[in-house]
Amino acid sequence: MLLHALLPSPVGTLTLVASDAGLAAVLWENDDPRRVPWAAASVAGEHPALAETARQLGEYFAGERRSFALPLDFRGTAFQRLVWEALIAIPYGETRSYGEIAAAVGSPKAVRAVGAANGRNPISIVAPCHRVVGASGRLTGFAGGLAAKVRLLTLESGAPFGNGLFRASAADARPPVQAPGAR
Repeated sequence: MLLHALLPSPVGTLTLVASDAGLAAVLWENDDPRRVPWAAASVAGEHPALAETARQLGEYFAGERRSFALPLDFRGTAFQRLVWEALIAIPYGETRSYGEIAAAVGSPKAVRAVGAANGRNPISIVAPCHRVVGASGRLTGFAGGLAAKVRLLTLESGAPFGNGLFRASAADARPPVQAPGAR
């Protein structure tokens, strides 16, 4: 059985979904229900993983947490789960390109497949798909919207919101910290 709870946050109301195995999803306020279709079967309820996720996300948004210590229940193909695990390995405040993620999962030519898996990441923020950028370093699509991606990257950069460091335009935005050797 899947249970969910709503969490108000600086990037909108998030829907947290948990199973007996742990956190299964962090969904956006206007998330396309087809992106993580099984989450729609969840019912409102209390679960220790939901309470702990809410606590840790609160610390993250307050700038007090850089990584998460939660049991995760990734539901997807073997390749998707590899990509999602690679997302967790991206350090706080850094970005990686889709090509770098493809190389990290042992499939350097599977850049488009990595992009598709990244787009289906059910555990947003915790598995930081917002830290993945285009090969040029420009911001690309994001399930929570580019404005939310900008807010998350700005939070992680340590810069105050509204400082002009990032713009929500996919054509003009740049990530806060470029990983060494990233393109």
